[in-house]
Amino acid sequence: MRKRQRGFSLIELLIVVAIILIIAAIAVPNLLRSRMHVYEASAVYSLKTLNTTAITYASVYGNGFPATLAAMGTPRGGAAAAATCDAALLIDDVLTTGTKSGYVFSYTMTNANTSAPPGCSAPGGNSYAITATPLQVGTTGQRQFFTDQTGVIRYDASGAGAGPSSTPIQ
Repeated sequence: MRKRQRGFSLIELLIVVAIILIIAAIAVPNLLRSRMHVYEASAVYSLKTLNTTAITYASVYGNGFPATLAAMGTPRGGAAAAATCDAALLIDDVLTTGTKSGYVFSYTMTNANTSAPPGCSAPGGNSYAITATPLQVGTTGQRQFFTDQTGVIRYDASGAGAGPSSTPIQ
């Protein structure tokens, strides 16, 4: 009398592996797309934060809008003892560097004031522009974002060049 063997046949194991690979092939692109949407949402939120910070800076220091991202954050080498016109301590160190969550933030102050008030090393400006560009279009984000002193956040779906005439986010 033959004893029945326990376990799975090679065919059964191959079928299970094939099913797992099919499920992974469906799930991985959705996971990557979800991550890209999270990065884009983080970029929009960071732009809202930068708009609020620029207005706060202008109100507190009377210097117009800040000259650089660094003026809104902490100085290089660590936190300052107290907030100043050159290091207002209004944004975190990560955003001060200009790179956060798969996006590069570029801040440009325009229409500079003629002089800086006491305690400020550089004069502020009457307007600014901020762009958020994906580090890798299609991987860390698909859209480039733009905002300025109006507070309206705009985007370009190609990721190449958002500006003042781009489509506003609804």
